[in-house]
Amino acid sequence: MKATWDIFCTVVDNYGDIGVTWRLARQLVAEHGVAVRLWVDDLRAFVPLCPGADLGAARQMQQGVEVLHWPAEWAPAGTADVVIAAFGCRLPDAYVEALCSRPAPALWLNLEYLSAEEWVEGCHGLPSPKPNGLRTVFYFPGFTERTGGLLREAGLLARRVAFEADPAQRAGHLARLGVQPQAGAALISLFAYENPQLGGWLDALASAANPSHMLVPQGRIVPELCAWLNEPELAVGAIHQRGTLTVQVLPFVSQDDYDRLLWCCDFNAVRGEDSFVRAQWAGRPMLWHIYVQEENAHWEKLEAFLAIYRKGLSEPAAHALLTLWRAWNMHQDMDAAWRGFMVHWPELQAHARQWCAKQAAQPDLAMTLVQFYRNWL
Repeated sequence: MKATWDIFCTVVDNYGDIGVTWRLARQLVAEHGVAVRLWVDDLRAFVPLCPGADLGAARQMQQGVEVLHWPAEWAPAGTADVVIAAFGCRLPDAYVEALCSRPAPALWLNLEYLSAEEWVEGCHGLPSPKPNGLRTVFYFPGFTERTGGLLREAGLLARRVAFEADPAQRAGHLARLGVQPQAGAALISLFAYENPQLGGWLDALASAANPSHMLVPQGRIVPELCAWLNEPELAVGAIHQRGTLTVQVLPFVSQDDYDRLLWCCDFNAVRGEDSFVRAQWAGRPMLWHIYVQEENAHWEKLEAFLAIYRKGLSEPAAHALLTLWRAWNMHQDMDAAWRGFMVHWPELQAHARQWCAKQAAQPDLAMTLVQFYRNWL
């Protein structure tokens, strides 16, 4: 009999939380043969990631996953063998009570946010007993063998390599998005939170000797792009050129199409967690806009990742990388930072490939979750 899994997702950051849980649910079904129910409290964030999904459906099957609207008033729905509370979300009280009455205990996992901080390794897999007799287990994605790993579907990198080797695939994907880049132009994707530093980066690109074409999926950064272009709004498909820079607004696309967009580009600016991980699998130089926390607590997470990501780079290239990422996240000079970054472009390209290969040598998150459950039984 198939093991049953319930994944609970509270949408906090537009698409980040649902992006991770939807990707995980799909992989668990496709590669590990388990039955997954994905409970989502706001389907408005789910529909753009899964074209064809029904915004008004209380229950629907999508790509083998049973997707359910998580209502404010919980109705009895049974429990599962494995329960994942994603990113600290609180399970319904009635569901927790039902867990207490199961004849066989369920594995209750708190799937935490991705972090490269050193303390994560010591907390990964630790149980937390509850007063009602249940216990949860802290489960941390991560970048080392002492964590849960990163989401990576089987064959993902092979598909990327095949895509890269076939210019017709790349051209076809770009054409479907309405993109016709100038010959020789560097393609840059931009998916970010609001950021006043965007103007400095765009200035650097617009005044560069070589042309670039920036592709901006609909999202929270578009108003800053409007301000820089002095345009009241930018519709999907809008194309503007300033100096050697062309900027183009793209529609929000499915996760699989977003992967291909990352593979098409020479440089990817990403945000949050899901697109951050996918940019690493793209094997291109990248820029991460980390989710802002109070009192700049996110800076520690940023520095922790930079400490491991920059290993293997020459000192000048590592300094250029640090300068760019800090400028983007700490409101510093992006114009100068970008120019300094580009001086080390060949080394940074090679490093991105090496980092991708290093991470791919470790088990992926879905696999470690399934193995953890099997060992727990």
